[in-house]
Amino acid sequence: MRTKKTQLKNAIDVHNVSKMFRIPHEKVSSLRGAFVSAFKGDRTYEEFKALDKVSFSVKKGEFFGIIGRNGSGKSTLLKILAGIYRPDSGRVTVNGRISPFLELGIGFNPELSGRDNVYLNATVLGLSRKEIDKKFNDIVRFAELERFIDQKLKNYSSGMQVRLAFAVSIHANRDILLMDEVLAVGDSNFQKKCLDTFKRYKNQEKTVILVTHDIGIVREYCNRALLLHNGTVLEVGDVDTVCDAYIAKNMHARQRKELEEREHIKRQEEEREKEIKKNKEKGRKEKDAVIEDIQLFDARGNELMEIAHGEPFSIETTVDVRRRRKNLFLAVQIFDNSNDAFLCGNNTHNDHFDCKWRTGKNTIKIFFKDNVFNMGEIYVRAVVFERKGDNDIVIIDTISCKEINEKIVKIVHKEGAGGGIMRIEHKWSKKR
Repeated sequence: MRTKKTQLKNAIDVHNVSKMFRIPHEKVSSLRGAFVSAFKGDRTYEEFKALDKVSFSVKKGEFFGIIGRNGSGKSTLLKILAGIYRPDSGRVTVNGRISPFLELGIGFNPELSGRDNVYLNATVLGLSRKEIDKKFNDIVRFAELERFIDQKLKNYSSGMQVRLAFAVSIHANRDILLMDEVLAVGDSNFQKKCLDTFKRYKNQEKTVILVTHDIGIVREYCNRALLLHNGTVLEVGDVDTVCDAYIAKNMHARQRKELEEREHIKRQEEEREKEIKKNKEKGRKEKDAVIEDIQLFDARGNELMEIAHGEPFSIETTVDVRRRRKNLFLAVQIFDNSNDAFLCGNNTHNDHFDCKWRTGKNTIKIFFKDNVFNMGEIYVRAVVFERKGDNDIVIIDTISCKEINEKIVKIVHKEGAGGGIMRIEHKWSKKR
């Protein structure tokens, strides 16, 4: 049974769900064989239990990973969550609308064009014609299929179909996303785009259930995970514990020993990092001013995840002033994420801006009317410094937004905009 409720703490609750499939022993390969088989009373079946009393819950806003070997029941479980299969026993309770990205081409018609399939698939996901019209260009742009959108789907490559299906799913604006091996098909650029989407969804606290064989993805993005083995739950909870159990289940004694050695080294490194962080925090407590947060916003006041050339944006820096200094200033610097190259910077001293520092929290905002960024990714660093003379600068505190919340802002590259990180407005002419 699959039920929906409006007031639940969890996005999904699964309780004792089981699913059985009947597999015929005799293979029927022709119409005649099927006709004869229908009148035979001795046809036998083998019962295959795909899921056996599976129970778990997914909280709202959680990234939840499902891992396991092929045949462990992962895809069957996702289809039950999506409402494609009904469980033989048990209960699934869903609080919110689901957008499934399951098998390649599911819900698509190969005889229709890409355009028609967008409208067909989005309608199935509950979008109105007006909503699809509004999102259509964004869907096609994300899928990178502008030139092929009016071709029949049967002429698309598997990668093109995946891009289109994924683009429709993420633009459906549902509460819960189900994703089955979304990174298994597609080129590296598409996979990077998927990962960027995961980052954005995680920051937006959307509920995502991700089935994948990529343990690295589970460790990086998921809050919790579940390990399935032969249709039963072996482990559910902490991501590292579940991933380690999956690895241990599928390795030999020698490999297990190597893993234990690596884990020992990893624990030692973590202890060293904790000690370094502890000393760093101790040093920060003794400072007269500490940078506590850096945030980037678009022109509408929304936290910035990506930005296109020419769009205005602002950077807000929160500084905790423990002891006031006479010549205290703030600098904001923007870097290229690919190589940490310093792109540009401004400070309140050179711009003759009085921060009017007071003891306690101070939030200073810098607004950029037009940005010149063209492509790539950027991040921001803030520096609080004191000037004691014309050339005597003392750094009080410095931190980057990556250190605080791993925030990287993607630059949306416009078609025909040229190359390079920056785009400088220009005009062509010819000498006579």
